[in-house]
Amino acid sequence: MTHSSDSFSELALRPELLGALQNLNFTAMTPIQAQSVPFILNGDDLIAQAKTGSGKTVAFGLGLLQKLEPKWFSTQALVLCPTRELAEQVATEIRKLASQIENVKLLTLCGGTPFKPQAASLEYGAHIVVGTPGRVEDHVKRGTLFLDDLNVLVLDEADRMLEMGFEESLTTIIEQTPDERQSLLFSATFPDSIQQLAAHILQNPQHVKVESVHNDNAIRQHFYQVANEAERQKAVKLVLLAHQTTSAVVFCNTKREVQDLTDDLKTQGFSAVALHGDLEQRERDQTLIQFANQSATVLVATDVAARGLDIDSVEVVINYHLAHDPEVHIHRIGRTGRAGKSGFACSLISDKQNYKVALLEEALGFEIETEALPDDSVLMQRPIKAPMVTLQIDGGKKSKIRPGDILGALTGDGGIAGDQVGKIKVTAMRSYVAVSKNVSQQALNQLNHGKLKGRKTRARFLN
Repeated sequence: MTHSSDSFSELALRPELLGALQNLNFTAMTPIQAQSVPFILNGDDLIAQAKTGSGKTVAFGLGLLQKLEPKWFSTQALVLCPTRELAEQVATEIRKLASQIENVKLLTLCGGTPFKPQAASLEYGAHIVVGTPGRVEDHVKRGTLFLDDLNVLVLDEADRMLEMGFEESLTTIIEQTPDERQSLLFSATFPDSIQQLAAHILQNPQHVKVESVHNDNAIRQHFYQVANEAERQKAVKLVLLAHQTTSAVVFCNTKREVQDLTDDLKTQGFSAVALHGDLEQRERDQTLIQFANQSATVLVATDVAARGLDIDSVEVVINYHLAHDPEVHIHRIGRTGRAGKSGFACSLISDKQNYKVALLEEALGFEIETEALPDDSVLMQRPIKAPMVTLQIDGGKKSKIRPGDILGALTGDGGIAGDQVGKIKVTAMRSYVAVSKNVSQQALNQLNHGKLKGRKTRARFLN
């Protein structure tokens, strides 16, 4: 039996929407719908933490269709999505919900398809626009899309849009919308960048969150006893293999240790990269890009080099040696267990470090007990391979290249799917894009044989 307040029929929806829900056999609401739809129908701004497949499209789709005035031929709702695939999925779902409301016009505006036919369709007006930030921004800038009458703005998978470098496009688009509008932001994760975006575009938002939540920022700390350097290097491998993680940071105290450990891990088949003070700025940037976009699974770093490290979810932190200062230790392990995920941090200690251990116990407020390292049997396993590969493109902001252009070039005719494209980073002179390893060669060919911004382009693998 459906709990009455979780039933769509209890909502004060227009009859055409209730009819469409009935036809689609939607009776009971999913958790995200039950929590968010009442706020959305009430006209509140909303931040919702929910993953794809949670039913969020129906939640915001009902909200924007409830408000819609079919007699006005202006754009009343705008839904922004990170990829063409998601935009098309969202558009299909909203069309189903709108099936019984007469004369509703919905347009999808995505890159990788010709601009002119889209502009021609816009001349006839569209009630609802669903699109990717780069292409929607183009239409706004060229005066083919007007957002003066917008009632509802939806950012779907906002975290992914920021990861793909769409922040500037979003800002440009939002500047063209009325202040008096309802804004709904859906995101699977909540890094600082999303909180800043939310503060900038939402007014007194309601918050809903749907997922099994870990206890507050649980970082499990483990301490292992080692006798010498050889044991230390082996311990790192044991921990990495036992965890089979795609994102681990190992902190060393000296540049020399960083380089030695990275070289050792590479010979053992790990996707490891080094970060220390002797690297040039460009090498340092490229290393961080590769780790942040999952083209490398292990980052070995000194504290100075890792300062200001902007990486959302590190699964494992290993202290190769204890930090000189307990505050640095706390800062190091704070890199894991972000955004409600549970984290794992371990420290390798030797008898010589009793003084540091005592200082650390005082700072942490508990007695440190060492435990046994993972069993040698894990050495039979193969290191996990990085899921992504980074492509470097000659050309960046100076050549007016934007993330949307790169996404369009990769996913255009005969290209790869949008969900095979990872983080995109555009710097002054160069651009970097992560693609799934299994389509990396196809992606490279697509860039080198196609055009970017109407020009021939050169791309290569960043090793």
